[in-house]
Amino acid sequence: MNTPDEVIARLDAVDYLVDDGLAMAIFLALRLGKPLLLEGEPGVGKTAAAKALADALDTPFIRLQCYEGLTAGEALYEWNYQRQLLHIRLGHATDDSSLFTDDFLLERPILRAVRHDGPTPPVLLIDEIDRADDEFEALLFEFLGEASVTVPELGTFAATRPPVVVLTSNRSRELHDALRRRCLYHWIEFPAPDRAASIVRRAVPAATAPLIRDATEFIGRARALELDKAPGLAETIDWVSALAALGVTDLAAGDVPRTIGTIAKTPGDRILVAEAVTRESPQ
Repeated sequence: MNTPDEVIARLDAVDYLVDDGLAMAIFLALRLGKPLLLEGEPGVGKTAAAKALADALDTPFIRLQCYEGLTAGEALYEWNYQRQLLHIRLGHATDDSSLFTDDFLLERPILRAVRHDGPTPPVLLIDEIDRADDEFEALLFEFLGEASVTVPELGTFAATRPPVVVLTSNRSRELHDALRRRCLYHWIEFPAPDRAASIVRRAVPAATAPLIRDATEFIGRARALELDKAPGLAETIDWVSALAALGVTDLAAGDVPRTIGTIAKTPGDRILVAEAVTRESPQ
């Protein structure tokens, strides 16, 4: 991908539409070999961007899903204790050093990305980094800055071809400045109705143009409400898919209440969306 325009074209070919800002961020991340931190409200396509990038580059996709309590053993590497114990019982262990060799090393997503030896570097997605603990961020500093992982018993593994690293965050907590400094950054906005319609059209080809237009415009208005969880593109696609499955071709007021569970995910949000439908309906 030699230009931002080529980024747009290659991602378009795998049905992921990007604007100029995200295309430039991806281009620079690839050209400079820097991790890319994507933030934005849930459902705007952060995770999908990393998956689409792997498809566009025709390279393996490796995902690390973050959560509270995530450890180095689950993200970087750990030792195969069962094999080590068997090694000891069979009398093959001459000393402790024989138990900590590459034969007993279990690669987790980050080390697997570093040691990948294919013709092209993989795309590594570190998804929802804000869900992990502060301490886990510190484990990433060496990898994000140097594309390497240190295993005390074996030394440092450095990537011959640094992986393409995408981190996502929903800003449920503030990330450490040291992590942000190691990354390029882009905030993904919820797309305007016209672009949202184009994205939904790719995802739900069975839906009619009037249905997609009306649904994306309604979602745009619903996002202006004080909802607990504003619907994103993922919810829009689910809603249009549900409506198309019901044979709906033109959105009517009665179609919203019966499919409201696809776009409103809390009791309060259901009430607010239902009230918005009532206000918009002709008296």
